[in-house]
Amino acid sequence: MSRLIELKGITKEYRGSLALNHVNFDTCVGEIHALLGENGAGKSTLTKIIAGAVQPTSGTVKFDGKATRFSSPHDALRQGVAMVFQETSLVPSLTVAQNLFLGDEPFFNRLRGLYISAQQFLQSLNFPVDPARQVSSLGAAQRMMVETARAVHHKARLIIFDEPTATLTPEEKHHFFALVNRLKTAGVAIIFISHALEEALAISDRITILRDGEHVVTADTRELDRGKIVRAMVGRSLSGELYGNAGTVNIRRGRGKKVLSVQNLSFGEMVKNNTFSIYAAQVTGMFGLIGSGRTETAKVIAGVVKRDFWHGGEIVLNGRSVRYRTPRAAVQDGIVYVTEDRKLEGFFEAMSIAENIYVGRMASRETTPMLLSRKAMVGLAEEQSSALAIKAINEDARVIELSGGNQQKVVIAKGLVQAPSLMIFDEPTRGVDVGAIAEIHQLIHRLADAGIAVLVISSYLPEILRLSDRILVTRQGRVVEEFSPEDADEEKIMYAAVH
Repeated sequence: MSRLIELKGITKEYRGSLALNHVNFDTCVGEIHALLGENGAGKSTLTKIIAGAVQPTSGTVKFDGKATRFSSPHDALRQGVAMVFQETSLVPSLTVAQNLFLGDEPFFNRLRGLYISAQQFLQSLNFPVDPARQVSSLGAAQRMMVETARAVHHKARLIIFDEPTATLTPEEKHHFFALVNRLKTAGVAIIFISHALEEALAISDRITILRDGEHVVTADTRELDRGKIVRAMVGRSLSGELYGNAGTVNIRRGRGKKVLSVQNLSFGEMVKNNTFSIYAAQVTGMFGLIGSGRTETAKVIAGVVKRDFWHGGEIVLNGRSVRYRTPRAAVQDGIVYVTEDRKLEGFFEAMSIAENIYVGRMASRETTPMLLSRKAMVGLAEEQSSALAIKAINEDARVIELSGGNQQKVVIAKGLVQAPSLMIFDEPTRGVDVGAIAEIHQLIHRLADAGIAVLVISSYLPEILRLSDRILVTRQGRVVEEFSPEDADEEKIMYAAVH
């Protein structure tokens, strides 16, 4: 196979700190090349250089055998390089069809014709998205589909996928991987970034691993396995820390006192007569497919959205009926919700780590919001950064400059300083590397051991089975089944979620 893009000696420096250090990388025509590494390893920086979103400090880039340097994503797209970002770059106020053809609209632009063309194109990709819907109304999985469709529409010769499957259901993943293989057959080069190592092993031809901004290894996929990849990524084995060794039986916690009781909860079309309970000193796992009402239920409990006024059901917290109009009221009662969409809802991207964590403390029941202390803010940030191993370029780094895993740790730290008695984690390890996954899992166990009631919502069944003391399965807006981890397996849980 001929090389389509080749990078040599790529170095990227931010404020005197190296994000990439003399990295070499190449991708061939009709190849799926997986790019792996922990958060902060340099994967996103490298691919953003390829896509023209970031300029390297030094090094050379060759595209189709010619030396080049893309000045912008638009310049890269014009020459055949497209990137499907983890946080999509769609225009929220436009429709799906308008986003799909943005920058490539016909001279005579009739909306009806645009929608018909978009409908046909999306159907050809097996993407069930209404072209007339505004992008702002779409879920994360559908936004990713539109972003992918736009890259295919522009006839890109190289497509970079940054965590494309993080928000997809098993069926949607099946369609996505079929599309990727069709693109490969058509000669399109694919760079695939994922923290799901099994997916990388299943779909890629070659794998490159970065660690701390440096190239560790590039090898044919058939020469690698999960253990070798993890050791190359983090420098040690995590098999016992992450999802347990084969045959290991985890000690499960019994029920503490009932902290939360949800009775016949309803919210629009997404939550319908949902009933369940959460107990102290226990991790309750909640699994369901996208659209099953998991996140919406959590947001109603945490006061992010309001349940139906009439026949909306009842939420009882520590024996007291509650109805929250704002998240602040829930926080002051001890309920903390860690969002699934950290960039949109989890932090203030222009603020520093310390400022974000201190904002969390100001909302808690233990702090008077009018009293601001720089010394207290810095001390709190140092305490949480040490406890959660938050890594930053420097102490004044904005949260947007952090890797995805470190951003997630900041969001979690904001919640921890609010002194929760009930902590809800919505997809806590989405877009997080294997090392950080182990750290977040250990934190969740420590919280439950300390007597806190923990609810973990996850689309990844091994995570649910590993973490949970009891498992709730949601379907069509309500809990339909409860399992103990000893009685459950992936097949039983998925059957309950689908049927």
